[in-house]
Amino acid sequence: MTREPQTKLLHGELTAKVIEAFDQVHYELGAGFLESVYSKALELVLREKGLSVAREVPVDVYFRGQRVGHYRADQIVESVVVLELKAGQLLDPNARGQALNCLRASRLEVGLVLHFGPKPRFERLLYTNDRKLLP
Repeated sequence: MTREPQTKLLHGELTAKVIEAFDQVHYELGAGFLESVYSKALELVLREKGLSVAREVPVDVYFRGQRVGHYRADQIVESVVVLELKAGQLLDPNARGQALNCLRASRLEVGLVLHFGPKPRFERLLYTNDRKLLP
């Protein structure tokens, strides 16, 4: 399934490529695999498209200027878009919150939640840096 690029959105062309890759992976693998399988397959397709991908990226969490923990982003594409990948019959209701937390804790502003379920679904998230209290 091909979707039109949304170039007016922040990183719209890039997120369109990621969503296209997501569609390709879901079409070829279908539903029912572990998240780790989809993660590796998506990484391969994104790299085939010439994009840089980092998996399991640590993101430090700060509170009042002090590091209080860390989070791991499933994938970060081109150092600007965070991906939260989910697999299973139903989309975990916490998936959106996990992606937003990663955006809030970092200088990244765009995220995608990608659900490799029986019916593939995605959600695009935006959390601009002017709304953040970062060190």
